[in-house]
Formats: sequence, structure tokens, C-alpha cells
Amino acid sequence: MKTVHVREAEFAVLDEGDGPPVLFVHGFPLDHSMWRGQTAFFSRTHRVVAPDLRGFGRSGGTRDVVEMSDLADDLAGLLDELDVTEPVVYCGLSMGGYVAWPFVERHADRLRALIVCDSRAAADTDEGRANRAKMAKSVLANGPEAAVEAMIPKLFADRTRSTQPSVVNGLRKVMLASEPRAIAAALGGMANRPDSTSLLPDIDVPTLYLCGEHDEITPPDEMAAMAEATPNATFVQIDGMGHMTPLEDPAATNAAIRSFLADLD
Repeated sequence: MKTVHVREAEFAVLDEGDGPPVLFVHGFPLDHSMWRGQTAFFSRTHRVVAPDLRGFGRSGGTRDVVEMSDLADDLAGLLDELDVTEPVVYCGLSMGGYVAWPFVERHADRLRALIVCDSRAAADTDEGRANRAKMAKSVLANGPEAAVEAMIPKLFADRTRSTQPSVVNGLRKVMLASEPRAIAAALGGMANRPDSTSLLPDIDVPTLYLCGEHDEITPPDEMAAMAEATPNATFVQIDGMGHMTPLEDPAATNAAIRSFLADLD
């Protein structure tokens, strides 16, 4: 892991391999390690950049609220500091997908292609915003344990929980190690994010939408509709999996991404 100074904060980032750059952006409340099955695979053919987002993993810079646009600007600054001069393939999961939309709007010149895994373009409902505020208050008062245990069943398919307990427990440890203030800051930013559905028809780069068949948080039908609304977009469903498809089935995820990347050449 490298340490890079960007916008008043120190960021930890995995930067490996040579070739066209792929930027992997993790979900909430995780760190770069959720992409280990992808970074190990694609670093053989590409330059892979996988940071810990502001406040998560080994990165600093936590604020009271971290907007998704803040995270997008962090990523652009990180690419500058790493001397990544050519446009990147942006690959984000869940919250990493939420960050994709302001990245598309604010840093379009940095973008070669877009991969959105298990995420959505729509804003939170009023109920969703209220639930995030409740979770943030709980985490700040009591730590992340209760929030993490409530989230875990929604992140994985039943099959993953029964056949891959080490994957589930490994992610649980990452989540429990997250700083409460960083969790609350990201919850506030996700609650504040605007509806980006109207952005989809204007995306002018090749786009891949990936979704687990049993994703309860961002269902396949919703992501397929996003693909329909996006020019030059492809939708791929990862059968049998939940919200954490890159961890649950790295082979199928990598196959879909590899096929998509091959079509860019």
C-alpha cells in the first residue's frame, strides 16, 4: 500500500500492475480489500488502483459528513498524485457506485469506461434517509457492532453465508474495524446524494452494470432498468449471489469484467 497526500488528507492506496488503468472503488463501510479477487487477477494485465476512501481502512481525512462528490474529487486528486494520466475504467460497488455519478459529472475527462456493481442511481427515500440517520446516531453512541450485524444478512446470499463463512467473517472484521465517525460521515453523504437517474442517458462511455441475482439492496431488475436507460450499456447478472458479488463469486465477476475490458480494445 502506498500513502498519498490528497486534499489535506493521507490516503492509503493499492497501486499494482502495468497497462490500462482500472480504478476500484469500495463499498460501505469497507476498504480496498473487498476487491482482492479482482486486483490480484487484473494486475496481470492492467494497472489497478484500489484506494481506501476517506476515513476508511488506513486513509484519514474523516469529516462530520462526507458527500459523494467529496469522494469523487478525492479520487481525481489521487489519480493526479499517482501520475495516472490516461482515462481510467472506473469500477465501483454500492457506495462506490454512488461516487461514480459525481465522478462522471465532475471528471468526465478522466473516464474511459464505467463499471457499476450492485448499486443504484436513485436517491434515498425519506425512509431510507431516516434509517441512515438512525444508524449514524447509533454507531456514534455505541460503536459499529449493532449496525454491522444488521447489515451482514443483507449483504450476502444465503448460499454464501452457508458455504463461505470465511468470506462473511472476513468482511465482518473489516466493517467492525471501521471508525464510527467515518461510518456516520458516509451515511450522511449517502443520505444527501441527489437522484442521478437523469444522468444515465448522457453517459457517453461504455458501461457495464453487474448485479447479484439475490441482491436485496439493489435488485437486478432495478439495475437492468439502469442499463436500459444508459447508451452503450450492458447488464450482467451474477447467478446465485447477493450484494457482494465481487467477494461472493470473484471468478464470475472477473469473467464479466474481463469480457467488458476486452471489448474496449
